[in-house]
Amino acid sequence: MSEYVICINNKGNPASLIVGKVYRTLPDTEAQVHDLLRVIDEDTSEPDGYLYSASIFAPIELPETAKQALAVADA
Repeated sequence: MSEYVICINNKGNPASLIVGKVYRTLPDTEAQVHDLLRVIDEDTSEPDGYLYSASIFAPIELPETAKQALAVADA
């Protein structure tokens, strides 16, 4: 799975996810077995992210400069 995804559906999670926003994922092989993604969402109080259905995201590849900018923003 891509390190970054874009939210394509926030039904059931409007306070946590914004459609069209890019989110960083964290590796979680157990979650992937269950078609889930561990995502750093709007609730930054949980550094380990939250699990969401993979179907509400689309994987994306970002240019290196964008990855660096997002890494700084997450810090």
